[in-house]
Amino acid sequence: MFDKISLSGTSNEEWLRLRKTGIGGSDAGAVCGVNPFSSAMKVFQDKTSGETEEQDNEAMRIGHDLEDYVAQRFTEATGLKVRKSNFMYRSKEHPFMIADVDRLVIGEDAGLECKTASAWNADKWADGDIPLHYVMQCCHYMAVTGKRVWYIAALILGKGFTYRKIEWDEELIGRLISIEDNFWNNHVVKGIIPPPDGSKACDEVIQQYFHTARKASTIKLVGFDEKLRRREEILGFISELQEEQKQIEQEVKLFMQDNELASSEHFRVSWKNIDSTKLDTKRIREECPELYADYGKLSHSRRFEVKAA
Repeated sequence: MFDKISLSGTSNEEWLRLRKTGIGGSDAGAVCGVNPFSSAMKVFQDKTSGETEEQDNEAMRIGHDLEDYVAQRFTEATGLKVRKSNFMYRSKEHPFMIADVDRLVIGEDAGLECKTASAWNADKWADGDIPLHYVMQCCHYMAVTGKRVWYIAALILGKGFTYRKIEWDEELIGRLISIEDNFWNNHVVKGIIPPPDGSKACDEVIQQYFHTARKASTIKLVGFDEKLRRREEILGFISELQEEQKQIEQEVKLFMQDNELASSEHFRVSWKNIDSTKLDTKRIREECPELYADYGKLSHSRRFEVKAA
């Protein structure tokens, strides 16, 4: 059902290269278009680039450092003992699917995914809910390992601990495999960038791929007239809604007058004084051009504009 790749003695660089050889659990939600922080296009860039730089931020550091604690809390809450697995798993039937799991449950055909979440995201775990991209991650692990159950445990920082049980869903896992198969074989293998989804992650990838325009180069725009007309309609709707938003805010401000705070049973409104200092770059450039040249920082970007022909 799967091959096991020993991670014993594997360096971080080697582990990162192994991850590029298939779709991992943390990639599954993005490939399916349900990860609010990533996209299929971003996963494509990661799998096809030669770089092996590991992403690192405070949230990821906290998650890694607290993984043992979350596993311990899960054992305390359920009585189920868990163990680490020093292997990466690769599906034999679908070798583009790999799994690097947090824990395996002892004495049960199950695994465990450990998460930490900000208190701001506590609502996403309320009433038995699980963020959808985490559901897809656990389903991916079941698809690779063949295990019929996957638990997910989450420490909500400053709020509490919770866990969920996800059972094998034939239809959902079949659909997941189909999406991953299409992504890997029709995009990664062929080197074809997957279509954008409107996310910030896609913006970032497109900017990285095509960060500089060839001056005076022009191509004929084919097949986009209807989409660009729709874009104009959307911009009109946005303008109308923003005007309505401003009107509501102005009405509230007129009601508050010189009061800083206002509250009702359902809302709290603040209209506070804010002092800020900004550099007068125009004046510095005119009066101290050498200083401006020394400390000025050139930024590079591309501006996207659409005008009627």
